Formats: sequence, structure tokens, C-alpha cells
Amino acid sequence: MVSLVWKVVVFGILAAGSQGSLPQPRLHRQVSTGRYDLSADLESVEAQSEKGFQEVRRGGERSVQLQRGARKNGDIYLRHEGLRYDAATRTNCKNRPIDLVFIIDSSRSVRPVEFKKAKEFLQDMVDSLVIGRDATRVGLVNYASTVKIEFLLNTFFDKSSVKQALGQVEPLASGTMTGMAIRTAMEKAFTKEAGARSASMNIAKVAIIVTDGRPQDKVEEVSATARASGIEMYAVGVDRADMASLKLMASQPHDDHVFYVETYGVIEKLTSKFRETLCGKDDDNGSADIDDNGLGLNDRKDDNKRVREGNNGLDPCDQGHNCQHICVNSGDSYICKCHPGYILNPDKKTCSRADACTQGHDCQHICVNSRDSYVCQCRTGYVLNTDKKTCARSDPCALGHDCHHICENSDASYVCKCRAGYVLNTDQKTCSRSDPCSQGHDCQHICVNSDASYMCKCEVGYVLNPDKKTCSRSDACSQGHDCQHICVNSGSSYVCKCRLGYSLNMDRKTCSRLDACIQGHDCQHICINNGVSYNCKCRVGYILNSDQKTCSQEMRSEISEDACMCEAQIVFQKKVQSAIQELTRKISELSDKVNDIEGTFQH
Repeated sequence: MVSLVWKVVVFGILAAGSQGSLPQPRLHRQVSTGRYDLSADLESVEAQSEKGFQEVRRGGERSVQLQRGARKNGDIYLRHEGLRYDAATRTNCKNRPIDLVFIIDSSRSVRPVEFKKAKEFLQDMVDSLVIGRDATRVGLVNYASTVKIEFLLNTFFDKSSVKQALGQVEPLASGTMTGMAIRTAMEKAFTKEAGARSASMNIAKVAIIVTDGRPQDKVEEVSATARASGIEMYAVGVDRADMASLKLMASQPHDDHVFYVETYGVIEKLTSKFRETLCGKDDDNGSADIDDNGLGLNDRKDDNKRVREGNNGLDPCDQGHNCQHICVNSGDSYICKCHPGYILNPDKKTCSRADACTQGHDCQHICVNSRDSYVCQCRTGYVLNTDKKTCARSDPCALGHDCHHICENSDASYVCKCRAGYVLNTDQKTCSRSDPCSQGHDCQHICVNSDASYMCKCEVGYVLNPDKKTCSRSDACSQGHDCQHICVNSGSSYVCKCRLGYSLNMDRKTCSRLDACIQGHDCQHICINNGVSYNCKCRVGYILNSDQKTCSQEMRSEISEDACMCEAQIVFQKKVQSAIQELTRKISELSDKVNDIEGTFQH
């Protein structure tokens, strides 16, 4: 019994016409430590030695020679070499052609020595592939907060050039925009112009992402799009990598497409697993060309014939078996196999219905097993298209909402908005009428809310200009007044006045006819009202002078005397002098009244 982890080196020369290969040790992945346990399969190899192998000791080594039906002249050497599995010398690597693009994280969290380890990991993987124009093609996308295509699928067609180009890649040393890197690879690296071969050639497209951090952008949707376009996605996480993000990026089943190691120092231990994946491995349930014992079908038929001849022509399966489904002759015994849609249980006899989703599916989002088949479902916020495979973003608003006014789709959910003139309340659902004036306005004086908008008004004494925003000082009288006679502007308002011959009443608006004589007159003797004005008269013994205001004493009796008499002349002169003085006084009074009237109108 082998109790340690061994290094397996297979070498030998195939006999002419032999197409078979030895069974390979199955790798048991332990993602927490990055280690692989080969012991279980080595035990199987050792067990088979009792049937078809002859054990030979050579010094400190142990070799096993295959007997009849195995590869002729082939030797298997098992050496106690610690934790390494050298797959470089594997002889069953079918190495089917693929279009392979590495997407490598070179953000600031990846130290230079770690980045070197990552490049060596990629170089080791390339080392096991057959690189060529008609074989596997390799491209490299380098990313951090920016994305750089280092080389495309049609840049190099030989292994040494690819390895040399990988060794010369420099880190970008910034953020971790993994989603942008996947989109760039999908849209620019996996194109016909970049060297990707057409779908009709049935060449797989494979992307391997190596990252040590959490993406700073969204990866779920772009990864789903990449997978839907036919790209098989592998995600390798190191150290601080986020496992949930790795699963969002990788293809199903995650057990086969998501890997994690604790440090870059042990990342090379994933090499053998990827070599097995990329090169291809024998089907546990048999294949068209190679059986479970590593024999070609023609070899197996010949061997079975010889067994039957050695057993008197009896078929072991015909002698009785405990296979639930199918019994297949295998040398001097038999092996069990299952019908399509079933897998062989660990007891190697009974069969269980296969997990259809893990067998491969074409669901864009979620695969759900359904008896011996599967159905596709979509993630929240998406609906299944009529092809029952792909998904489209759903219309959350159409599915029902609680928005008061307007529902708008937002990613996988929705947001509520309000109609014009309303604002969204704090519950983010209902709406209240907005106060347009408080939201900002361009009124010069006064803003007045008006339904969903506002209107401008002016302060007293001002009128709104034609622009409906600014204000100008108003002509109060022209805006309308209640003066009976005359309206006079006074600042932002007005005052009432009366026409000549009238006086303003106590209400300061209406007018009453004046008693001209009472209001003041310039008659020397007697003032008599005549409507809106007055007339002057003289007392008895006097006559009204030509100014219609002053009076002069009648002189008939005095003049009757001899006018030439000295006394008569003296009397006449006195009268003339008195009249002139009175006239001067009246003129002065009249002048004062005129000045008063002019002063009133000026105010």
C-alpha cells in the first residue's frame, strides 16, 4: 500500500498500431492548501498490479511491467519525491486545439515576486500545450484599473515565443477592474480579427482569470455574457481573492472551474489540474477509443477473445455479474457501466441518475436538474426568453410597484419619481405638491405659487414690466384714482386737489365751491360773490376806479367850484396820491397771492 504522495513519471515506446494509454492518477483537489492527493489512485494502480502487472525491484526504485493487453515495452516508475506531479511527460494528453486567453491581475496588491510566480504558472501551463497555428493559440490580457492586451491569439504560433512574451509582461500596479478586463477579452481578444477561430471549427474558447483581490467593478453580468457567447470561464483566486466573485465569473460546475490557493508561492500546484483539463482526460465511463484499463478497443476485443479462449470460450459477464446496468468484459473479469443519463456509483456496480447540469448545459444563468434533463432559470431581475435558455432584464415596473406617480426601471429594481410640480417624499414612493417659489425663482419683487409653477408681482407703487418678472415705479394717478377734480402724484401714491374757486373737503377727495369773498379778495370797499369769483363795489360817495378794485371819492361838488382855485388843486392832488398808494398796496397783495398759488402747484 502506498502511504505517501508520489511523483509519477510515465515513459515508454508504443508498439506499432497501439492506440491505448495508461489510466492517469486522478487529482483530488484541496483548494484550501493547494495540494493534490495522488495516493488513492496509486493504490488503484498497485491493486491492478496483482492482475495485469509484474513487479520488479531495481535498486531503490520500484517498477511495474504491464502484462498482456497493456502497453508493450512500457514501464511505470514510482519515485518518492514529495508533493509534485510531473504531467509534462503524460502520454495520454490529447491536447485538443483551443483558443486560450489568460486574464491576469497585476494590481498594486500583487507584489513583484508574486507577479513573477503568476507568470511562471502560466509558462508552465503553456509548456504542456501544443502551440501552433492549427493547434492551441494563446493570448494574454493584463489588467489593474486599466486593461492592456499584451498579445493576441494570432500574435505567436510557437511555444518559446509565447513563454518569452509571458516573461516580459510588467505589472500595471493600480486598481482591480476585473469586469472591464473580462469585457475587453470578450470583445477584443476572442474575435476573428484577433485570431479566434470560427464556431464552425468546433474549437473551444477558454479564459483563465488569475486574481488576488475583490473586483472593484461588477463582474456578474459581463461574465454571464461571456459564458453565453461560448467562452468557458475558469477563475483562480489567490490569498485575498473573494470566493463569491470567483463563482460569479466562472462557468458551471464551480467544482471544476473555481480554484483557490493561499499564496502565489504554491500556485504552480494548480498546473497539473489545468493540464488535465486543457489536454483532456479519459472518460470514467469509457470512450470511443480508450477503455477504462487504458486499452484500445481493438486491443480489448483481442484480449477478451484470448480470455474466452483461455476460459473455454466463456464470457465472464455471461457467467453472472452484479452490474446494475451494463457488464463489460475486462481481461479475466468484468467492469460495470451505466446507461446514458446515469453515472457509476463508488461501489462500481450500481448507477444513479446523472446530474444533468454538471454534465454540461447551455443556460445563461441558472441550471436546475429535472429528472434526467434540466431546465434553465434566471437570476432575480431577469426573465427567461422564449428560447428557454437565455435571460433578459425584467421590467420591474410592469410586474407591479407602489409609486404614487411615476415608476422607472433601475437595474433589477425600480425607482419612484413625481410629476412636474411635485417632490418625492422621504418614503421614496409618495409625492407632495412642490413650492416652486422655494425651489428658486427670478421675480424682482414678489413670487406667488401658481399650481405647479409661479407668477411674479410687484410691491405697492410699482407695476410689472412686460417680461413678467421685473418691476418699475408706477404713475399712481394713471393707475386709477378717486379725486373729484385733480390727481397729483406723490411718491408711490397720489393726493387730490380742487380747481380754482373750489376747496378740498375733509375726505381729501371731493371739492366744494368757494365763497370767493371769504377766501380773500382785493376789493378796496365791498366784495360781491358772482359764482366762481367776485366783483368789487364802492361805498356811497365813491366811484370804482378802472382797476375794478379801488374806489375814489366823487369830486362833483368840489369840482363845481372854480377848478383853478388853489384849494381845489390841492384837494385833487391829495386824492390822486391816495389813489396811487392804494393801488400800490393792492398790487403788492395780488403779487403775494400769485406766489402762493405757484408754490402750491410746485408741491
